[in-house]
Amino acid sequence: MLSSPKEETYKHNGKGEIEPSVAEQPIPQKPKTHRFKRFLLGLLATGLLTVPFAVYLAQNRAQLKPEMIETLTVPVKTQDLTVRITASGVVQPVRRVNLSPKTQGRLSELFVEQGDYVEAGQVIARMESREIEAQVLQAEAGLARVRANLNKLQTGSRPEAITTAQAQLDRVLANLAELEAGTRPEEVAVAQAKLNEAEARLADARSGSLDDEIAQAESRLTASQADLELASERVRRYQSLRNQGAVSEDSLEEYLQNERRLSAVVNEAKRRIEQLKQSQRSQVDRLEATVEQERQALRQLKNGARVEDIAAATAEVAEVRSNLNELINGTRPEEIAAAQAEVREAQAQVRYYQTQLEDANVRAPFSGVIAQRYAVEGAFVTPATSASDATSATSASIVALAKDLEVLAKIPETDIGRIQPNQKVEIIADSYPDQVFEGRVQLIAPEAVKERDVTLFQARVEIITGKDLLQSGMNVDLKFIGDKLNNALVVPTVAIVTNKGETGVLLPDEQNQPRFHPVTIGSTIGNQIQILEGIEAGDRVFIELPEGKKLEDIIK
Repeated sequence: MLSSPKEETYKHNGKGEIEPSVAEQPIPQKPKTHRFKRFLLGLLATGLLTVPFAVYLAQNRAQLKPEMIETLTVPVKTQDLTVRITASGVVQPVRRVNLSPKTQGRLSELFVEQGDYVEAGQVIARMESREIEAQVLQAEAGLARVRANLNKLQTGSRPEAITTAQAQLDRVLANLAELEAGTRPEEVAVAQAKLNEAEARLADARSGSLDDEIAQAESRLTASQADLELASERVRRYQSLRNQGAVSEDSLEEYLQNERRLSAVVNEAKRRIEQLKQSQRSQVDRLEATVEQERQALRQLKNGARVEDIAAATAEVAEVRSNLNELINGTRPEEIAAAQAEVREAQAQVRYYQTQLEDANVRAPFSGVIAQRYAVEGAFVTPATSASDATSATSASIVALAKDLEVLAKIPETDIGRIQPNQKVEIIADSYPDQVFEGRVQLIAPEAVKERDVTLFQARVEIITGKDLLQSGMNVDLKFIGDKLNNALVVPTVAIVTNKGETGVLLPDEQNQPRFHPVTIGSTIGNQIQILEGIEAGDRVFIELPEGKKLEDIIK
């Protein structure tokens, strides 16, 4: 069998390595026969072999017989072929994300389990949020307060408030005018008359009718006390007679009732006298205060208004007039603008806390299946630094969400030129060796990767059939269906030899001896290789060397 060059395409061996599908191998030679040698030696020994006969035998041996050519060579054929490029791949989700909360905290509720299907936007977990809820309520109360203030400023003053302010201004203006005009003589005379009247009432209270009433009440009290003492003496005397049996019990009771009545009269008289005296003292005190007030008013009128009183009255007028003008003119634009700014600030505060409250809900970013669960209720979780990476740290994640399946293929650099988007792919998994699933190339990575010093290109293959059987993480073999070759010239791959880097085949010459002939090769399909140029259909190519021939001697 002839040695062959390395294939144009490569395939994976399933261990992350790439091996050539056909290696260069030496062409095995048939075992030699020695009968002709023994016959030749016998002739030489007997002296019967002549030189012409030796030349004939040498020429006869140099030319192969047709039946030997049939055994050592095969014809070049035309054949319809389909190019298939092999590679390996791994089944993986189309999209996968490890979900974690936006802020660290304790997981309050988990609503999903592994294998559950969830819709985009669905709440899958909720973090503890009582503190945020309280902050939302506080922010909403602040917003209501500043809105009420803004409404008040925009509504303006009520008519009754303006009327009240106008009346207050009239009053303080009159007071100021009075202070600035000074005291008139008739005002002094009126004040003097009021003082005289108050003093007269005070004198009358001190020596008037109340003293007579008190004297009369005291006289009645004295008479009542005398009658009480007499009644008490009679009671004592009749009690002694009753004890002796001289008077009846009914007679004694009449005297006792009279004593009790007189005692009540005495007590009422004492109360009345005390009441009259207190009234007299209260009336005198009240009248004394009135006299002092009128005396001060008269003194003030005689002395005139003080400078500080006029200044205070002037300031009061200015303040009341300013309040009235503000009510009449309404709120200034800058005050309304400031109030509106406060409302916007409060709204932003409410939205901020509402956003934090919403962030306590962990939602699914897309529809898919819960692939893994990493946390349970009550666990403390933190935001992940790379939540979109399926290999990111799971200690900070709650669940892993996956959507659909695809195959990530690894294609050798030599084959990538024959891989195109939308190209059909056959998928074979070790778990289902008797089934071939259909796939389609979605995209090819624009940048190569290195694995054990081998250059590979990654391609994403859409799974068309078998999604219900294939599972994430399965290793699969791929066959990319290439172009169909009609009437392609093909020879066995073992017929290809190389001569100083040039690819060719061995063709029989005029004497049916192998001779190197350069060719241009194409795709390798199984154990056959396409010939683009150099030979024609029906030509015979050596697949084994004749006996005694060495490849290095032929291509030397």
